[in-house]
Amino acid sequence: MAEYQTYPYDVLVIGAGGAGLRAAIQAASTGLKTGVVCKSLLGKAHTVMAEGGVAAALANVDDRDNWRVHFSDTMRGGQYLNNWRMAELHAKEAPERVRELEAWGALFDRTKDGRILQRNFGGHRYPRLAHVGDRTGLEMIRTLQDHGIHSGMEVHMECTVLSLLVDSGRVAGAFGYDREKGHFILWPAKAVVLATGGIGRAYKVTSNSWEYTGDGHALAYRAGAELLDMEFVQFHPTGMVWPISVRGILVTEGVRGEGGVLRNSEGKRFMFDDIPDLYKTQTADSEDEGWRYTQGDKNARRPPELLTRDHVARCINREVKAGRGSPHGGVFLDIAWIKQHISDSPAHIKRKLPSMYHQFKQLADIDITKEAMEVGPTTHYMMGGVLVDGDSQMSTLPGLFAAGEVAAGLHGANRLGGNSLSDLLVFGKRAGEYAANFAKSNGAAAVDEGQIQSAVNEALAPFERGATGENPYAIQHELQDTMQDLVGIVRTEGEMSRALATIGQYWKREAKAGVGGNRQYNNGWHTAMDLRNLLLVSEAVTRAALVRKESRGAQFRDDYPGKDPEWGKYNNIVRRGDDGGMIVESRPVKPVPPELKAVIEEMK
Repeated sequence: MAEYQTYPYDVLVIGAGGAGLRAAIQAASTGLKTGVVCKSLLGKAHTVMAEGGVAAALANVDDRDNWRVHFSDTMRGGQYLNNWRMAELHAKEAPERVRELEAWGALFDRTKDGRILQRNFGGHRYPRLAHVGDRTGLEMIRTLQDHGIHSGMEVHMECTVLSLLVDSGRVAGAFGYDREKGHFILWPAKAVVLATGGIGRAYKVTSNSWEYTGDGHALAYRAGAELLDMEFVQFHPTGMVWPISVRGILVTEGVRGEGGVLRNSEGKRFMFDDIPDLYKTQTADSEDEGWRYTQGDKNARRPPELLTRDHVARCINREVKAGRGSPHGGVFLDIAWIKQHISDSPAHIKRKLPSMYHQFKQLADIDITKEAMEVGPTTHYMMGGVLVDGDSQMSTLPGLFAAGEVAAGLHGANRLGGNSLSDLLVFGKRAGEYAANFAKSNGAAAVDEGQIQSAVNEALAPFERGATGENPYAIQHELQDTMQDLVGIVRTEGEMSRALATIGQYWKREAKAGVGGNRQYNNGWHTAMDLRNLLLVSEAVTRAALVRKESRGAQFRDDYPGKDPEWGKYNNIVRRGDDGGMIVESRPVKPVPPELKAVIEEMK
C-alpha cells in the first residue's frame, strides 16, 4: 500500500486565490476545521494579476447605477446564456462584498469626498469598477490573506491535488502530493470547495500564470460532476505583443477606461467601423463623445474601445489579418494621446496606471506616457466550468462546491471586465457558507483505499517509464500550438475536427510519458501530472465548440458567422459517460422569471 500523510477537515478548499480565500474565511468563521490547498505559495495566486477593479454597483461616481443595471449589463454581455439567478445574486451582493473588503483593510482609490472611486470598463453602462490604481487583485489577495490567516484555516502550500475521492455518490476528500518533497497526502473532508481558476495554459499565448492547467475542471469531471459552457474561452483583446518573451501578459482594460484608444497601422481608430446592433444606442458616435464619457460626462456614451472583450478581440484580429496591424502582429493602444486634453498627462497616467507604466518601461523599454503600446488578443478567461447551483454553488456531485473561474453560469457566453473579482467575493462567500452547512449536516464519508492506490499508481507511472518515455514538455508545447491555431479566436468545423483527432493522438502519447530522477523538485513530473488535465479540458472545449454551430459571445465560427436564435435557448453540458467517454449534450437555458425579464427590457 502507498504511504501518505493524512490531514482531515470538515471543509477543504482547493485553491488560494480570491474565491478560495473568501470561501475558507466563511467556512472557518462557523467554527469548522477548514483546510486550504494551493499549488503555489500563499499570496501568489493568479488573482494578483487582476488589475482593473471590482465591478459593483456602489453608485459612488454615477448615481444612476444600481443592481438592476449591473444585472442587465451582465446578462447582455453573456448573450443571455447566463444562469440568471447567479447574475441576480452577483449584482445585488457585490456592493456588500466590496464594503466588507474595505472594512477588512483594503485601500481603494477615493473620490474627492472620500468614497470608493469607480472607473469605466468594457460592457458596463456606468463607471462601476472599484479599484486600487491598476493593482486591484494584489490588494484583494493581501487583504483576504491577512484576514484569512487569523480565521483559523490551515494552509498546505505547493501541493498538487491528483484526484477527488468519492463515497456512495458524494465527495469524501482529496488526494495529492507535496510538490517540493514528492510526498503523497490525503485530505479527508466532509465538503470540498474547488477554487482552482482557469485553463489558459492549454493555449500558446495567454495572460494566465503557470498554475492554470484546468485542474479543478478535470478533478470535477473525473469525480462525476458536470461541466457547463466549455466552448466559451475569452480572449482578452489587449495582451502585450512585444518583446516576445512577455507576449500575452495582460494590459488592463483600465487603460481604455482612462481614455486609451486603439489604432491600426494607418492611425485609424478602427473600432468605430464595427459596432454591434445590441450596443449601438449605448456607444459614442464621435471621438469627442467617447473622450467625454471617460472623463465622467453623464450625457456622453462610451467609446467603442469599451465594447465587450469578445468583440474588441475579433476587431483587432480582423485588422491584423487585413494587413493593418502593428510591426509585431498586433495593433496600437495609445494612452499618450490624452496630452491633447490633459496638461500634465504623464503624471496623470503614472498615477492612474502605475503598473502598466512600469510593466512596459521595464519589459519593453516603452514609455506609455509618450508612445503607443503594441497589443493583441491573449487567452485570458474561461467562462465554462463546473455546473453549480446558483444559490449554494454545489455541483452535481453532493458535497463538491465550486467558485470563481472554475465554476460556470454567471458569465454566460462572455464575461464583462471586472465581474471576475466580484464573482470571487460573492460566490466564494456563498460556496464557503453552503459547504460549511453541508459538512454540519453530513458525517464524514468513507475513504476508499482502492481509489488512493489507483491515484498513486497513475502518479508514479511516468517514473516507471523513465526518461526514455515521451517527453511531457513536448506534448504540452504541441497541444498549446494545436489549441492556439485550431480552436482559437476564429473557429471552423474542419479545423476543430483536426484538433480533436490530434488531441486523441496526444492522449496516446501521454500514456507513454516518462520522467527521470526522483520525486523531489521534479518539474518534469509536475508537467506530466498537469498534462492529463490540460488534455481533458482541451478536448472538452473542442467538443463543445463543435456542437455549438453558431457565433455567440466568445465563440466565433467562420463557418457559422451569425447568431442562431435557436442556439440561444441552449447551454452545452459536458459529462463523463458510463464507458468513460466524453459526452456533450445540449440542455435548455433556465428561463428568466418575468420580474427579471422586465428589468432587462427596462434597461435596454
